[in-house]
Order: sequence, then structure tokens, then C-alpha cells
Amino acid sequence: MSDPAESPTESQTEDPPGPQTTTPVDPATPDQKKKIDVLLKAVGDTPIMKTKKWAMEKGRTIQSLSQFIAKFLKLDPSEQLFIYVNQSFSPSPDQEVGVLFECFGSDGKLVLHYCKSQAWG
Repeated sequence: MSDPAESPTESQTEDPPGPQTTTPVDPATPDQKKKIDVLLKAVGDTPIMKTKKWAMEKGRTIQSLSQFIAKFLKLDPSEQLFIYVNQSFSPSPDQEVGVLFECFGSDGKLVLHYCKSQAWG
């Protein structure tokens, strides 16, 4: 996990709203941030991640996010991981988090629930 492109970066909850990167943002397109805030919540008996809020690239897929969570939680390869949006449906593995954020994000973040057993949908 030493490659920063493979894992999301931890964001600080005390930061004022704005871009997460130090690179200048074009004032003509302030909503074109390259990263979005994703809040990850555990469900059931799934281990809780100490860091709940992550800044992720919009182009990241649900499959790569699921692989990151499984690796972060040190799950066995035989264990499954389910990700849900709005505690109701599981997005397809090739779905990008940026699209989910545009459709289901609120208060500037996307809330995703993860669990080891099927919970909703």
C-alpha cells in the first residue's frame, strides 16, 4: 500500500470545506474536484475501520474500493465483502464512486456501508 494511487488518502474532519489537494483549482470549475469524500460505515459483525472518512478519486471503481477495504481489514481471501449505498442496494463492481456521489451524495460526501454478509437488497 505504499503506492498512493492504489489507496484512498485519509482526510481530516477538521479541515474547512474545499479542495483536498494543494494544487490550484480553476475558479471557473470549483465543483470539478478530482477527489470526493466517502464515509465508510461498518454493518453487523464486520470490523470497524478506525478512519471512517476517506478522500477518493472520482474514477475509482467499487471493486477497487472493496479490495482496498478487504486489504485494510485484513480479511481472508475466502471472505466476501458487500458494499451498499443508502442502506438499500449494492452497486455493480464496475460502477465509479464519482457517479454514485453525483446521484446519491449529500452534504458533500457519499455514505457507503460495508459488511461481510448480505444485509440489504
